[in-house]
Amino acid sequence: MNSNVHIVHMKEISIRDLHLNTGEWIRKVNFEQKIVITERGRPVATLVPFQSADKSTSFRQRKLVQGFAQLPPIQHDSTQGISADRDRA
Repeated sequence: MNSNVHIVHMKEISIRDLHLNTGEWIRKVNFEQKIVITERGRPVATLVPFQSADKSTSFRQRKLVQGFAQLPPIQHDSTQGISADRDRA
């Protein structure tokens, strides 16, 4: 058995409950981590705590950007390619 498995119970509330007690749920989301909002028992949205930009991973640090940096530079003007496609049509 894996001892690293954690069971996380997400709090679920209805849209009506959110509407009637918005302030309370906004304050609670910091402790609950994530609150699932339901409509007729089906999940429709998630309320999560705000995370400031300095805590989150910035776009420049993502692997995707590194991949774009490895692409060869563009050698032609895109308007020329679009014009050529239109001329062929």
